[in-house]
Amino acid sequence: MKKLILFVTLLLSMVVSATAFGANKKILVVYFSRAGENYSVGTVSKGSTEIVAEMIAKETGADLFKIEPVSPYPTNYNETVRIARDEKRDNARPKIKNKVNNLKDYDVVFIGYPIWHGDLPMAVYTFFDENDLSGKTIILFSTHEGSGISGTDSAIRDYTKGKVVDNVLSIRGKRVQ
Repeated sequence: MKKLILFVTLLLSMVVSATAFGANKKILVVYFSRAGENYSVGTVSKGSTEIVAEMIAKETGADLFKIEPVSPYPTNYNETVRIARDEKRDNARPKIKNKVNNLKDYDVVFIGYPIWHGDLPMAVYTFFDENDLSGKTIILFSTHEGSGISGTDSAIRDYTKGKVVDNVLSIRGKRVQ
């Protein structure tokens, strides 16, 4: 855990210096995470991405926003894999039950997500569809079990009108847990 905290702190210091956001900038950490049975870590009460999101919010003084689907994913890993695979195949946009209040007031938006089938969970695309991030500095972080960032930084850069920072934190969920 000490190595993870050191890694996150180092990344944040690089990002802070690269984007030059200071105390007068308003920061939001948006994330999608799933608890329950997870690949290679067993059953968890808090998803890996959520743990990292909370660490980033604590270090930056940011507000937190969790993307929550109207229909939650099952706690069973294999059932979730099947649903996620079908959603990706269908390019689905699962409805999310919550909205960011005053998104226009935020200057910097961290966006965190697990890598599912080499992509973002489709609920994250729903978030992008429903929120205008143009003009915002976007900083990405993801959790995975071997696929790294999986090209999602390019997909997000193409999908949003925000300025996506090149430094991306991508960490194995097993290390986070």
